[in-house]
Amino acid sequence: MNHVSPNEQTASGAWWSDSVALFLAAAPADLLGRLAHAATRHHRINEATQLRAWQRQIAILRETLLTLPQSRGWRLLLEFEIPRFRRRIDAVLLAPAGIFVLEFKVGATAFTDQDRQQVADYALDLQDFHAGSRRHPILPILIATEAVAGPQTLPFAFDSSGDVLDADPGSLPGLLQDLARLLPNHRRALDMPGWESAAYRPVPNVIDAARILFSRQGVAEILSARSDATNLTLTTDRIAALMASARADRRKVILFVTGIPGAGKTLCGLNAAFTVETGIGAAFLTGNPTLVHVLREALVRDAIAQGEKRAPAAHRIKGVIQALPAFRDLHVRTGEVPAERVVVIDEAQRCWDATQAVGKTRDRPVQLSTSEPAHLLDIMARHDDFAAMICLIGNGQEIHDGEGGLAEWGDALRIRPEWRVFAAPATLAAAEPRNRLPALPGMVVEPALHLNVPVRSLRHNAAPDWVDAVLRGDAGAARAIITREGDVPFRLTRSLSALRDGLRSACRGSVEPTHRAGLICSAGARRLRAEGLGAELPHMEADAVARWFLDRYPADVRASDALEQVATQFSVQGLELDHVGLCWDADLIRMPGEMSGETGWRVRSFSGTDWQVRRDAEKIAYRINTYRVLLTRARYQTIIWVPAGDAADRTRDPTTLDGIAAFLRSCGVLDLAAPARPNQRQAVPSPQLLLA
Repeated sequence: MNHVSPNEQTASGAWWSDSVALFLAAAPADLLGRLAHAATRHHRINEATQLRAWQRQIAILRETLLTLPQSRGWRLLLEFEIPRFRRRIDAVLLAPAGIFVLEFKVGATAFTDQDRQQVADYALDLQDFHAGSRRHPILPILIATEAVAGPQTLPFAFDSSGDVLDADPGSLPGLLQDLARLLPNHRRALDMPGWESAAYRPVPNVIDAARILFSRQGVAEILSARSDATNLTLTTDRIAALMASARADRRKVILFVTGIPGAGKTLCGLNAAFTVETGIGAAFLTGNPTLVHVLREALVRDAIAQGEKRAPAAHRIKGVIQALPAFRDLHVRTGEVPAERVVVIDEAQRCWDATQAVGKTRDRPVQLSTSEPAHLLDIMARHDDFAAMICLIGNGQEIHDGEGGLAEWGDALRIRPEWRVFAAPATLAAAEPRNRLPALPGMVVEPALHLNVPVRSLRHNAAPDWVDAVLRGDAGAARAIITREGDVPFRLTRSLSALRDGLRSACRGSVEPTHRAGLICSAGARRLRAEGLGAELPHMEADAVARWFLDRYPADVRASDALEQVATQFSVQGLELDHVGLCWDADLIRMPGEMSGETGWRVRSFSGTDWQVRRDAEKIAYRINTYRVLLTRARYQTIIWVPAGDAADRTRDPTTLDGIAAFLRSCGVLDLAAPARPNQRQAVPSPQLLLA
C-alpha cells in the first residue's frame, strides 16, 4: 500500500494512495490516522475541524465508490500536492478513461464561484504541467456537503478541464456513474500507476526560465510536461554539440537558429549563454533594452534573496546579459579581444545594415563604418582559435527602420571565410530576399536548429499559425485552423471596462495570484488616449520597465496587472505575460474592395490632427510585424479590445473600428462572453437520466 510511513512521503506527493479496493477495505479510523500523521510531519495544524472534515470526506468517498463496482481497480489519491499553488487536492480518482479531481467543502451550504475556480485551477494545472495528465480527460468536481446540486450540464467532449461540475453527497454517486459510462468511449487508457510518478514541470515564462538557467539547472529542467516540447531539447542539444565540436577543432562557428513566435528561441539562447563551461566566457547580447532591464533586475533580485549585495550581484549579471550596442561600441572603440568566446545574438535579423549603422552613429562617440553583422563578426574573430556566435532569428519580428535581415549576415560572411556556418532550413526559405541567407561556401543546413513547436501558448499549438493567417488577411485560412483545432486563445470585446474585468477575472480568480496580466498596444496607437489610455510605459526607463514586469498590484500600482499603464511592442518584444489585453487602434485597419491591397490591411500613422496612410512597403511591413509581436505575447489568452469609436471624432470613426472587429470575427474570434468552442455541452435535467 502506497501510504505515508513514519519515515517517508509517497513519491507522488499524495498523503495516501492505493487502489479503490484497498481504500474500501481499510478501516476509516486507520485512513484518518494516516492523514493526521502526514499533516503533523508537514507542520500542518492538526485541528479538530480538519479531522472532522477528513472523516466526512472519507465517509462520502466510501459511500460513493461502493455504488461503482467497476471502480475497484481504479486508484485513489488523498491530499495530492499541487506544488505551484502550495495546496493539495482533496482527492484524485484515477480511472482507465480519465481523471476525477474532487474537492470537498465540508459544511458548505452553497457552490461559490471562488470554490469552483479553485477546483478548475487544480484541473488546469494538471492539464498544463503534469506529464501523466496531458491528453487525458480531466473532470473537476466540487462537492459542497450541505448544499443541493442542481441539474448538471455534462461535458460532451472531454477535451478541456476548465468546467466544474457541482455535486452533493447524494448526487455524487450518480454523477460519477454517468461520467464513468461516457468516459470509456474516449482515447487510450490512463496509466494509473505511472500517473503517480509522472513528472510535474510548470512551464516558466522567459523571466523565470532565465532564473532557472542562471542557477545552472539547464534547459531540461524547464521543459513542460508536453511530449511535443522535445523539439526544444533537440535544438539545445544540437547547439551544444556543434559548439563542442568547434571548440575541439579550434574553429570559429556561427549558428543560425530559427523558430516560430513563442517556440523557445530565447530559452535556447539563454541556455547556451548560461550553461557554457566556466572559464570560456559567454554573453547573451540583445538590442532590446527592455529584455536587458527586466532579465538583469530579475536575476539581481534573486541574488539579493540569496544573501548577496546588490552592487556585486548587478556587476556580475551585467557581464552575462549585455546590451548589444554597448558590447559593439566597446570593442569597436578599443579593438580589444572580447572576454567572451561565445555570444548569443538575440533577434539577429534586426541588426543594422551599413546605411543605418553609419547614419545612426555619425554623431556619436563611437562611429560604425559598416553593418552591425560585419562589426560583430570581426570582433569575435579576434580570438585566435575557438569562438562561437549563436544568432537567434525570428522573421516577422522586425519593427524598426534599418534592420538588415539575414541577407546582411550573408553579405558579411561571404567575405569572412574563417567562419563555418550552420543554419536552420528556414534561413534559406524566406520569399523576401532580405530575410534569407544566400548560399555560402561550406554552409551546413541543420534541421535541428529550427523550432516549430510553440511553448509560449500553453494550450493552443495553432495560435502562431492563426495569427499569421489573420495578418495575411486570409479569414478562410484562420477559420480553417479553428475548425481543425477547435479554438484559439483569443477573444474580442468592444468595452475597455470589460477588457479589464476579463483580465482580472482570469488572474485574480485563481487559487493564488500566480498569473500576470497587462495591457499592450502598438506605439502607433495614438488615439487610445481619447479612451483613457494615455499612460504609456516608458520602455527606455529601466526601473519603470522592471517594475511593470516584476512587481505586483496592489502593492505597486505601476505593475502590469494594475492595468493602468499600457506597454508597446518596444516594451514587450522578447517577453510575455500570462493574459494579455491587446488594445487595437486605427493604425491598422481593414479596407474593402480594390483599395485593400493583397492583405486587406491598411497602415496609418497619426500626424498632427488626423491619420495619414502609409504607402512605403517597409513601413507597412513594420506595422504588420508590430501586431504579430502583440498578438503572440500571451501564454494563456489574449483579449482584443477594439474601441467603439465616436461619430463626432473623425480620428475614431466607428465604421472603421467596426470593420476591424468584423474582420476578427470573420477569422473566428469569439466575443469575450462566449464559451470556448471545445466545450460543446449536452444539457440534461439530472445526471441519473443519462443512464436511461
